[in-house]
Amino acid sequence: MECLLGIKFNDFVIIAADRTAAHSIMVMKSDENKLFKLSNKLVMAVSGESGDTTQFAEYIAKNIQLYKMRNTYELSPREASSFTRRILADTLRTRSAYMVNLLLAGYDDKEGPQLYYMDYLASVAKLDYAAHGYGGYFSLSIMDRNYLKNMTQEQGYDLMKKCVQEVHKRLIINLPNFKVQIIDKNGIKDMPDITSKSFE
Repeated sequence: MECLLGIKFNDFVIIAADRTAAHSIMVMKSDENKLFKLSNKLVMAVSGESGDTTQFAEYIAKNIQLYKMRNTYELSPREASSFTRRILADTLRTRSAYMVNLLLAGYDDKEGPQLYYMDYLASVAKLDYAAHGYGGYFSLSIMDRNYLKNMTQEQGYDLMKKCVQEVHKRLIINLPNFKVQIIDKNGIKDMPDITSKSFE
């Protein structure tokens, strides 16, 4: 019942994840952070089994940091997506597969902003915009209609708000809070959370 949203523009990527941690029919907490910083210009949004998401995200983050310490430079978003996909593919063939879906958003100084969609079966796709979860059924059509590559950060944030507003309006499950981050040439920037009060 989780929702991850990501949109790539010419100069930046914006990524959002709901903040609800639920088990069965109960909401355990509504301030969960599902956006994990992997490096200075790389963020991973993760959804799935609660134990798997945290363990997998920390494992990827620590290995990317280890790579930087050994080689004195960071993995690009494309390289990080290949590494992450390999880990998912390897564990898929064991008895301890990670049940995680994720969006990988980052900025590369040579190739610019990038957004990668990955699922628990280790498939990967480079996209302009993507979504995981039931919220994607409603938000992808909003992105289809309103997306332009040359939008500013303010316009991109407004587009993300439209997507979240549609999720609030249409989805029977309550996902009240979304954490939003922008990744550009200057690094990762936290944006104000999108909540039901954002539309008043």
